[in-house]
Amino acid sequence: MKAAAYALNRTFKAFFDNEAASGILLIVIAVLAMIVANSPLAHEYHDLFHGTLPWTPIGKLDNLHLWINDALMAIFFFVVGLEIKREVVDGALSDSSARRLPVVAAAMGMAVPAVVFLGVVFGDGAPELQRGWAIPAATDIAFAMGIMGLLGNRVPPSLRLFLLTVAIVDDIGAVAIIALFYTANIKLAWLIASLVILAVLVGLNRFRVDRWWAYALLSLALWFCVLNSGVHATIAGVLAALTIPMRLDAHGDSLLLRFEHALLPWNAYLVVPLFGFANAGVAMAGIGLAGFLDPLPLGIAAGLVIGKQVGIMAAILACDRLGVAPRPEGASWVQLWGTAVLCGIGFTMSLFIGALAFPGYPHLIEEAKLGVLGGSLISALLGYAILRFAKGVPEEAAAERGARPA
Repeated sequence: MKAAAYALNRTFKAFFDNEAASGILLIVIAVLAMIVANSPLAHEYHDLFHGTLPWTPIGKLDNLHLWINDALMAIFFFVVGLEIKREVVDGALSDSSARRLPVVAAAMGMAVPAVVFLGVVFGDGAPELQRGWAIPAATDIAFAMGIMGLLGNRVPPSLRLFLLTVAIVDDIGAVAIIALFYTANIKLAWLIASLVILAVLVGLNRFRVDRWWAYALLSLALWFCVLNSGVHATIAGVLAALTIPMRLDAHGDSLLLRFEHALLPWNAYLVVPLFGFANAGVAMAGIGLAGFLDPLPLGIAAGLVIGKQVGIMAAILACDRLGVAPRPEGASWVQLWGTAVLCGIGFTMSLFIGALAFPGYPHLIEEAKLGVLGGSLISALLGYAILRFAKGVPEEAAAERGARPA
């Protein structure tokens, strides 16, 4: 058991270390993308990612932007799936009492931003805008954890764990939304092929096969079949990850932990930054500051900045007052508010959903980017400021609170 605890703690520590550093990197990448997209290099920037490739092994992916969003991001979703499984099997989501508050908070933190968004765009006369309802529902783990990492020991460990757990549950919801609401026309033959390969992967797990290459090759085949099925290809990453064995060996290690440990740096320092650079660049020519007040960007920003904190704080308050689940130990209400505000940093997942929400409407995708970047920036600055100056719960008060019956 000690070896198992050590292995899980090692992965958990690596996760925090990566997220803190990669979150700061994402800030730099987002700024750089905006600078390049509004510089004399703007034309080259656009052609680099959207220009047709002279040759591609897969006809559906005929430009670099598609390779990043449909292929490279499958690795991001694979890592997300590994993190989800680890937390559910032997982490913060494995204990029903411990996961109660984050699950409720994440659910409210997805529902309220969607309602706020629809409230802003409803009645605008452009019904296609309503397809963006899920854009402000997502939280970017790396970005949010990066901001919190800048605060050091000003933030109690319980809040870090709470933010991480909420963001993971948030990811589960975002993946489900992509699969259910942003799926194109289904091609039955490819879908059946995908299900067959998924069943083989599950069988490998059941028969205790631990060969990494077998899972890697079948995961690649699953991605190719899902890509052609009409379901978004990145869903294959999550499904494949859920089949990776979590069984611990004599050294307290597992295939899942080895996959996660190997892929975390690539995900944090290559996949997500490259996605951010390819998707965060918005040409401001002809838009101006007034463009932020258009219904779509305003609705997304309002959902991220207002909807997220209202939904999450309402969930925490209700759970604490009704005795459903106590608030994180050692955290004051102001610190909880600052954490809820940080959950309004959408970035990676929000940009991704924004690209899926408006196929055939490139101007709406650009407007969605404005809302995501604006809302995420406000949430990051406001959340950091609140947590920077917030005071924690005194030890005596925390001890007294912990002694009360639930």
